[in-house]
Amino acid sequence: MMNKRIFLLSFVFTLFVMILTGCHGSHGLEAFEIPENFDESKQYEITFWAKNDTNVTQTQIYRKAIDSFQKLYPNIKVNIRLYTDYGKIYNDVITNIATNTTPNVCITYPDHIATYLSGINICVPLDELMDNKEYGLNGSKLKFDSPKREEIIGKFLDDCKIHGEYYAIPFMRSTEACYVNKTFVEALGYTLPEKLTWDFIWEVSDAALEKNDDGTYKINGQNVLIPCIYKSTDNMMIQMLKQKDEKYSTEDGEVFLFNDTTKDFLKEISGHFLSGAFSTFKISSYPANFLNAGQCIFAIDSTAGSTWMGSKAPLSDISEDSIVDFETEVMVIPQYNPETPYMISQGPSVCIFNKSDAGEVMASWLFAQYLLTNEVQIAYAQTEGYVPVTLKAQNDPSYVDYLSRGGEDNSLYYDVKLKASKLLIDNMQNTFVTPVFNGSASLRDAAGQMIEDTGKAVRRNQIKSEEYYDDLFKSVTALYRLDSKSNQGLKKKELGDMPGEAVALIAILITVWVLLITYAITSRVKNKKH
Repeated sequence: MMNKRIFLLSFVFTLFVMILTGCHGSHGLEAFEIPENFDESKQYEITFWAKNDTNVTQTQIYRKAIDSFQKLYPNIKVNIRLYTDYGKIYNDVITNIATNTTPNVCITYPDHIATYLSGINICVPLDELMDNKEYGLNGSKLKFDSPKREEIIGKFLDDCKIHGEYYAIPFMRSTEACYVNKTFVEALGYTLPEKLTWDFIWEVSDAALEKNDDGTYKINGQNVLIPCIYKSTDNMMIQMLKQKDEKYSTEDGEVFLFNDTTKDFLKEISGHFLSGAFSTFKISSYPANFLNAGQCIFAIDSTAGSTWMGSKAPLSDISEDSIVDFETEVMVIPQYNPETPYMISQGPSVCIFNKSDAGEVMASWLFAQYLLTNEVQIAYAQTEGYVPVTLKAQNDPSYVDYLSRGGEDNSLYYDVKLKASKLLIDNMQNTFVTPVFNGSASLRDAAGQMIEDTGKAVRRNQIKSEEYYDDLFKSVTALYRLDSKSNQGLKKKELGDMPGEAVALIAILITVWVLLITYAITSRVKNKKH
């Protein structure tokens, strides 16, 4: 009788385990181990998720890379799925983790990878793969010219390190730049300094707000003018804090965003919202649209968006008759202390998802590594203001020649695009990245949200007192769950930071064994009495 009841309890426990692991199958994957050999007689089919900004040339480069790779490895078929937004890639990966249907190779950001890692063995750590003598970087059995590890720019590679291990390889890198209507600046009586400061930006922006008697702005003769527009307000807040030597967060997920310096920034920015000197992409629209129409003087956006900037930009979202002719200058973003400039390093990286078949993971690694070849790196970098992530590509004669030909045409050699690329290459020592942990993506969103909310509050006349900023801190903290332990980093040894299903499974395990032991003791006592 006792054995039957124990069997029933064990059966119930097994069902619980099956239900949990069935819903979260990917959490049951074994850690990836590099096989001794890659079996080229076996057919593999892998999926590659990428972002292309609706740029047809980028799509063609991806497809050419896939075609060239498949000729080298005919046993590997690569299926590409294109996205226009990194956020959509992130959301789809999160959704697919639960059903173990993640892609094999994915272009993403380290902040996102840190969240993927809240599951067990979801992404493949790349340290051993990179160092493998046969199939690692510049490995002896590779069928293509892969860069050596030391040829990947160290700062860019280190961006991909999470909790001491590499979980991605960099694909492209960019930073932010200030695209300036130099013609308007000089028409206002100013001369562009060698290095921009926030004081200069605000002074010129305020001066540009002067109007004619008919209500139009003197500088452009139009009814619309927003002198300074920032595309990415999360980067704006993060860089301002860095420039003031103020902490933002730690690698362990400790949050320092909500401080007096942040509050001072918001107060300063609210004044420029109020005067009309400043706005953001989310509130107004793309900075490039206003810049090219002569309705903006300082447009701050990614160097990767340089082909949209300027009166002769090859890409544009506004009608040709709306474009105003002006001289475009590409400058490092405004600084508080121009002698020690700081600018963010950003750009897509490539991660590999774990699968039950080690050969499939190896096929994924080979393709991911192929994206670092000069053929792919140089071709993709030429589509936007991106910079190749390897010295091998940056020093290639064809890329050096490309950078030297700015202004020869308004497509491949568009001068603003080449200036943006050179800006990052010349300032790599001044770039920085933010700490990556499970929840760092939410913290980044929160940084920008406070600027956006402040702008909206100014428009609605909702900032009545100092309490507004304290309330804003509280609401944003709650919105992004920044007071939650789940956003305080991946401390794998603490039960409270484990994935919810893992905690539930352990709780069930403990409960079942307590019941089994209790039943066994009770049965023994009864048997002794009889």
